[in-house]
Amino acid sequence: MSVPVALLLLGAFVAVVAPRLLARADWTEREPIVALWAWQCVVAAVLLCCALSMTLSAASAWQAVRGRLFAPAPHGVVEAYALRAPGPWAATVAVTLALGGVWTAAMLVREVYRARDRRRRRRAELLVRAPLLPGEEPGAERLVLLEAERPDAWWLPGPTPQLVITTAALRRLKGHQLDAVLAHETGHARWRHDWLLHCSGALASGFPQVRVFASFRDQMHRLVELAADDVASRRFGRLTIALALVELNEDRGVFGPCPTPQAHVPQRVHRLLAPQSRLSPVHRLRLTAAAALIPLVPLLVAFVPGLRALG
Repeated sequence: MSVPVALLLLGAFVAVVAPRLLARADWTEREPIVALWAWQCVVAAVLLCCALSMTLSAASAWQAVRGRLFAPAPHGVVEAYALRAPGPWAATVAVTLALGGVWTAAMLVREVYRARDRRRRRRAELLVRAPLLPGEEPGAERLVLLEAERPDAWWLPGPTPQLVITTAALRRLKGHQLDAVLAHETGHARWRHDWLLHCSGALASGFPQVRVFASFRDQMHRLVELAADDVASRRFGRLTIALALVELNEDRGVFGPCPTPQAHVPQRVHRLLAPQSRLSPVHRLRLTAAAALIPLVPLLVAFVPGLRALG
């Protein structure tokens, strides 16, 4: 049982230490795409620790699982894991982690179902407010113009993502500001940020007491917006997308003294108007490679005893 316990301790260590390191890092706002990758690697490492610990605990508790898992392995490999003398908690750990995996899958299915239901309702509302012309098919148009007095622009994810922009936004946005907003929303659709939000939301709602999952959800909501801002700013300039954000949100009170649900908008505008220099390509590559190594650590812990026995 030493390897399953080591994996659980490693998962707990990563879940506690990695979010704190990422929160203190000064490069996450400068490189949101790299930060998105790092957060995904951290959460993948935690989940991988749980999955490997569950598998080895089940192999230790039940001969049937051990026989199937180590069927092609030499006798010395089984001995290296000391699975023939299971600890008193092997079955409990395996069942608990298995139930956690089932609960995670259920939460993800629920999150996807709710997202589809919300998207279906929003598309139905959109059809009411912007009826189809003769010969048009639902979802065929990638860009939908909506008559409204409030400036707004958003995208509806799905098999055929649609960009929705109001007539008030057309009147407000000047020059390339409209192009910058469309580039921002297209960035969300191209990189499928909706799936990141679904997965992070499912983990956070399924395990509200696990702080790493709550931090993962909060950071995904923040970083996907920063990443989309950068996509638009590289094509049309930081000032252009910053002015577009102001035009779209100044009537909502987000720049006032009272906190609002869109409190992140002033922070995004400030980041665009007072940008920090990007990291060098070599530095970005190092951070990306370092993050990719995090999920490899649980694999090394799980496979090293077997590899030593084979060696």
